[in-house]
Amino acid sequence: MNLIVLGAPGSGKGTQAAKLTKRFGIPAVSTGDIFRANIAKGTALGKEAKGYMDRGELVPDAIVIAIALDRIDEADCRAGFLLDGFPRTTEQADALGAHLAAAGRAIDKVLLMEVPTEELVRRITGRRVCGACGASYHVTDIPPAREGLCDVCGGALQRRDDDAEETVRNRIEVYNENTAPLAAYYEKKNLLARIGTETAGPDAVFAEIVKALGG
Repeated sequence: MNLIVLGAPGSGKGTQAAKLTKRFGIPAVSTGDIFRANIAKGTALGKEAKGYMDRGELVPDAIVIAIALDRIDEADCRAGFLLDGFPRTTEQADALGAHLAAAGRAIDKVLLMEVPTEELVRRITGRRVCGACGASYHVTDIPPAREGLCDVCGGALQRRDDDAEETVRNRIEVYNENTAPLAAYYEKKNLLARIGTETAGPDAVFAEIVKALGG
């Protein structure tokens, strides 16, 4: 099964991607994770991507396409994959479709996670990550036992640079301008399933996704 999960930052794509990969035994391909890994390692790609990400801007299509298509050609993706964060523009979607078609493959379903803007801002600006072990928290939804300290290792909790409110709002605006049109793009292909995630918990959202995938 070849899947795409679409949604603005903070819509829960990562959480549901993890559940889907476990349920269907397919790898999740996250361009954001790939970029962040390169940033942590200080690679040339990481430095270039960080400039765009810190400003809440999209990394240029040419860079994203090359990384994503190379990843889905790897052996573990041959029996299926889940794309999280790619495609983000219709140009990327065209490139993905052409690449898959050339290999006799295709996208089976596109899941669109729908959440109002103010809820997205609340979710993202409240996120905190342990600088030592990477464990994730939220100041109100998933608070640590001790304020500012990780429950797992005791490390200091940090807010990512791109989770500042001004950057978050810019990221959402960029998403609406560039990525939201993908809903219409895939709806025309009868591949889109709209998943409401504003008030439902992760398990209820996952149940809705499984139903959209045919059980």
